[in-house]
Amino acid sequence: MVDPITNIGTGSTPAAQGKSTLGKDDFMKLMISQLKNQDPLNPMDGTAFSAQLAQFSSLEQLTNLNDYMKQSIDANAVLTQSINNTLITGMIGKEVKISGGDISVSGQESFTLGYNLPSEAKSAQLKIYNESGALVKIIDGIPTGAGSNKLSWDLSDNIGNKLPNGKYKFEVEAVNMSGDKMTLDLFKVGMLNGVRFTENGTVLIVNGSEYSISEISEVMNPQ
Repeated sequence: MVDPITNIGTGSTPAAQGKSTLGKDDFMKLMISQLKNQDPLNPMDGTAFSAQLAQFSSLEQLTNLNDYMKQSIDANAVLTQSINNTLITGMIGKEVKISGGDISVSGQESFTLGYNLPSEAKSAQLKIYNESGALVKIIDGIPTGAGSNKLSWDLSDNIGNKLPNGKYKFEVEAVNMSGDKMTLDLFKVGMLNGVRFTENGTVLIVNGSEYSISEISEVMNPQ
């Protein structure tokens, strides 16, 4: 007699056609089909049928376990997001440090720009470029001490005119006591004014500009 288990998945039954895997419902349909179409003169061996029932029971348990784990993961994700949202709203009114040299001007009065020097610099200069890459502002005489340094930019260009809204970028050129160019990190500092929850994630509103939470490197009490 041909082992009924071996025949499962050969594509000879409608339930199995078009599928690469079998669910517990398909498994049960195949078992019922085998019982209906068995040879009366050579019925299915009881041991083989018991083995199929055991396989079905195992499949059902694994399916239920998988569903439970998925529900648990989804619930944990929702809980984690809820906790994060609560913590973030508690940061409103705090000063935050935002990594990078990109600046988005949209009606602000000023920006606090910063940089970290690995050691004391011999000289340092801050340069600001517009979206086209043109140099619009040079600030000399900026702090040269090791560590975190910051200064305020009033959004004016080199001749004192207020720059229009748009995208800007700043960089700091510094040399150490030996005259070698230094590598440093740039950041902005601003007040966290609000939080907006979107389908793409949480958006933080800092000094009138929007940032993702991954761009925040530090949260500080206002000074």
